[in-house]
Amino acid sequence: MLKQRVITALVMLALLLPALFYPRIEPFALLTLVLIALAGWEWSRLNGLPDGAARGVGLALGVALGLFWQFGGAALPWTALWWLAGLIWVVLGSWVLSRGTTGWLHWPVWARLLVGLMLIAAAWLALVQARLLGLGFLLSVLTLVWMADIAAYFGGRAFGRRKLAPTISPGKSWEGVISGMLGVLLLAGAWLWLDGHGWTDRTSLFSRLWTWSPLLAVPAVLFLSAMSVMGDLLESLVKRSAGMKDSSQLLPGHGGVLDRVDALLPLLPLAMVLATLSKP
Repeated sequence: MLKQRVITALVMLALLLPALFYPRIEPFALLTLVLIALAGWEWSRLNGLPDGAARGVGLALGVALGLFWQFGGAALPWTALWWLAGLIWVVLGSWVLSRGTTGWLHWPVWARLLVGLMLIAAAWLALVQARLLGLGFLLSVLTLVWMADIAAYFGGRAFGRRKLAPTISPGKSWEGVISGMLGVLLLAGAWLWLDGHGWTDRTSLFSRLWTWSPLLAVPAVLFLSAMSVMGDLLESLVKRSAGMKDSSQLLPGHGGVLDRVDALLPLLPLAMVLATLSKP
């Protein structure tokens, strides 16, 4: 299993890194568009559609976003969309988690599909616009999620006692969440140091937030860390309600696309909200 996970991770990096660092946005936007279409297929399967119909939904999502991109929509300002998506994640996400898997299954299938696909599409648009803001900005958002996940994993293994959401994700603990937040604060400090010493393009999310003042930047970073946990928990809730362990088996050893990007889905529009409130 470990060998399979490593091989898959190396293949993913071999595809992602050249597209991410390429000077123009097209390779990155196209690669992530394919991944988002696959995520749309996974979401449809998790919410009761048969595989054939789910494939059609994923394809339609990819085509719609591709046309939206080709007609210039991805380059337009979407501040109101970031606020709306962020509000849905915070308010509706909290409500869904409070009701558990039973509450989720009470939603009509069409409503679950529509809300999920809209949020997935908004995440792709935020991902593209984050890259347009600067490589440093996008990397800072990505590494925030990775650090929160890694630090939570090791902190939870070492200190985890109190379960965070035992009926949704039994492996997560409050100690893990706190460890993840501390890890993100350390990452923020390191990134600010790198920005200040000219090692980066100085467009990072952390530097933008720092222009507010430490008293506001620190809570904002902690809030984003907490929202990455919410994204993870919500996907776990949906998988549990569908009786599935992974969103798919597209990525051997890693599960599906949604399993890899669940924590990013709420973070991307919320990071764009914060970017619109801060100076570059």
